[in-house]
Order: sequence, then structure tokens, then C-alpha cells
Amino acid sequence: MTPRTDSTFARLLRLVTGLFHAPPGAGRIALALAYGVVCHAVFAVAVLAMIVAMFFGMSESLGRVPAPWHIVVNALLIVQFPLAHSVLLTARGRAFLSRLAPRPHGSTLATTTYAIIASAQLAALFLLWTPSGIVWWRAEGAAFWLLCAAYASAWLILIKASYDAGPEVQSGALGWMSLVQKIRPRFPDMPDTGLFRLIRQPIYVGFALTLWTVPVWTPDQLALALVYTAYCLLAPRLKERRFTALYGDRFHRYQTRTPYILPRLRRSR
Repeated sequence: MTPRTDSTFARLLRLVTGLFHAPPGAGRIALALAYGVVCHAVFAVAVLAMIVAMFFGMSESLGRVPAPWHIVVNALLIVQFPLAHSVLLTARGRAFLSRLAPRPHGSTLATTTYAIIASAQLAALFLLWTPSGIVWWRAEGAAFWLLCAAYASAWLILIKASYDAGPEVQSGALGWMSLVQKIRPRFPDMPDTGLFRLIRQPIYVGFALTLWTVPVWTPDQLALALVYTAYCLLAPRLKERRFTALYGDRFHRYQTRTPYILPRLRRSR
């Protein structure tokens, strides 16, 4: 596969500016815009809910399931995202996504459909969680501000890694913007720039860092951090199998020179 030389910004700019030169098709454009509005609205809700809920150590949420059933419901909320996330990225999962949107636009809208589902799952996790009511530790004074800075930095790392991987795919914009323009979705090339020059899985590392830099610690936050950190360590193995099949020797060379999750202190000569 021939590497593409487009920068992330140039690729995104071309996709956005193309919206203003879309070919006629009121029905197609209306469908695409509807998907875009839903996708980005649910995405925004999910991200905001995640930031706020974890900042308070999962001690504040809308869930009100009575004991002891809240333990079962919370466990289901934790596992539903990684399970569906992994399944939907398989060949069968991608085929399923293509059938969820109106024909003949299912394949074009697949990335947007996926982002809607993933965002709805995360929103459900952080909005419907039933807090245990137990707070082990709450940072105060200098420790509070230090952890706030660390938490914000972790989110910046996650945002930067998502940008490096391709913001149009990560946000779900690729599908609906491609449909507006009546073009086939053009996926970003194998990411190996930005944070991907340091490690192969910066998105998962950034996500894991957000789990452990919160200023409030509860049993709820610890359970979430343990399960999702394990997911961040194991799930990329499945992703790398897909990349191996897609990019072959090129990805093997990238694996050889770039560590998995921990950057090298010194570059090899």
C-alpha cells in the first residue's frame, strides 16, 4: 500500500471545504447532516460526561439503582463499551454497521454510525452510573491543583493522539462529510507521526492516563480504572492484527522501531 503524504490538517481542510461544493441531492445531504448533528451532539455529551464524572471520582452521576443491584448494573455499564467496541471493529462488525444506515449509504456512513454508538455507550456509562457513596480520598490544596494539571494534561495527550490518528475518523465526521460530497470515504494513512512517533498506541495511553490522574478517589473510580486500563493494554493487540493485515511489512517495520506504550528514553542508533 502506497503511503499518503497529506498532512492531517490538509486532509481535514479538504474534507471540510468540500462541503461547500457538494453535488445536488437534497435527500442525501439532509440525511448526512442529520447524522452529523446527532453524531457530534452525542460525542460532545459523552466527552463532557466523562470529564466531569471522573473528575469527581465517579461519585456524582444520575444513576439511582438500589443496592445491591447497582453493582450488577455498574458492572454491565463498564463492560458494554469495550465488548461492543472490539466486536464492531471486526469484519462482521463493520458489515453490521453498514446495514444500520439507510441504503445505499450504509457503507459511507459506517464511521459516523460507529461514532454515534461508541459515544452513546460512553455517555450511558458516565451518566447512568450509580455511585457507591464512598469517598476514600479527595485532594486538597497543592495536591488538588497538581492533579488538576495532570488530569488536564492527560486529556490534552488524548486529544493530540486522536488528532494524529485522524480527527475525521475519531470524531465520526468522515462518514457524513463524505456522503454530503457524494464521495467514497478516504481513510487516513497508517499513523506514524506526532505522538505515534514515540509509541504505537498513544490514544490508549492517553485514555489510561485520564483514569489515574483524578483528584477524587472512590471504589467506583478504582474499578473503572482497573478494568479500562487492562482494556487499554490488551485491546490494541487486536488493532495491530488489523494493521498487520492492512499494511504488512510497513507496519512490521513500524513495530520494530516504535515501542508499544512506553517511549524509549534513548533512541536507538
